[in-house]
Amino acid sequence: MAITVGDVERFEASRGRLEAIAYRLLGSASEAEDAVQETFLRWQATDTGRIEVPEAWLTKVLTNLCLNQLTSARVRRETYVGEWLPEPLLAGDPMLGPADTVEQRESVSYAVLAVMERLSPNERAVYVLREAFDYPHREIAEILDLTEAGSQQIFHRAKKHVAEGKARAEIDEAAARKIVDEFLAAATSGRTEPLVRLLTQDAVAIGDGGGKIPARAKGFQGALAVATFLRGLFKPGKAKRALVGGQPDVYATTANGDPAVVAVLDGRVVGVMCLEVTPAGIAAFRNQVNPDKLERATRTWAAGEHGEPLLTAF
Repeated sequence: MAITVGDVERFEASRGRLEAIAYRLLGSASEAEDAVQETFLRWQATDTGRIEVPEAWLTKVLTNLCLNQLTSARVRRETYVGEWLPEPLLAGDPMLGPADTVEQRESVSYAVLAVMERLSPNERAVYVLREAFDYPHREIAEILDLTEAGSQQIFHRAKKHVAEGKARAEIDEAAARKIVDEFLAAATSGRTEPLVRLLTQDAVAIGDGGGKIPARAKGFQGALAVATFLRGLFKPGKAKRALVGGQPDVYATTANGDPAVVAVLDGRVVGVMCLEVTPAGIAAFRNQVNPDKLERATRTWAAGEHGEPLLTAF
């Protein structure tokens, strides 16, 4: 059947919510966009006049597309070069979705997205729909072809797994900037001691280069090892300048709601480092340098105002 203007408008009214759901389920902005586009094609091909609740129909189709994608993604990630990290979303990106509650903000944090990689596809779907979008278990059960009791059990199991893997503190924009300022001052001091004081004893540093940019296959663990790595990372060197094509400017911002360091060269984002902050100190650095996962960040960056860089690296 031919799609009407009204059908398109109804879909577009749901696009933002669908993209935010898909991103949380997949951890990839590009894959989320593809899943939403496929949902639109299915919406276009169906008899929309028979659909009583378009939002529910679209959510069900999208979620099941994402579940299929998650299953195949697990196979692909077994052969992924090095560590796999989610695609970061910079402040202001509409795909971040709702951020009115602590639960909504946590559900899109880099730390929680990383933890959710350990959940089964069904656990991840139930957790996202309930925690981030407040879907009642009755609707989640209909979307995933479960019983309502089954949805509740899966949610409690998933929430326990996520809680065990996170220790994030709520950080506002001003506090995030202060944390990044302190971190960069320590990282560029040439000494490990100032960095160690900012870290938790079990701090980790993980990098995702996707086989295109050198990144350690296994992350660094422990405050001293992480501090030594970070000191070397920010130490100037010709090899680093040659690798990225110049000297990137470094800014403080937020990514996925977390304090972040962004490296920008000629308007292109070449690295996003997310800091996981806990009451005891910085617990993790997750550094995304895979250029395929920074395209959306570059578009978001180009659309905003950022002031002067904090420093020029390398």
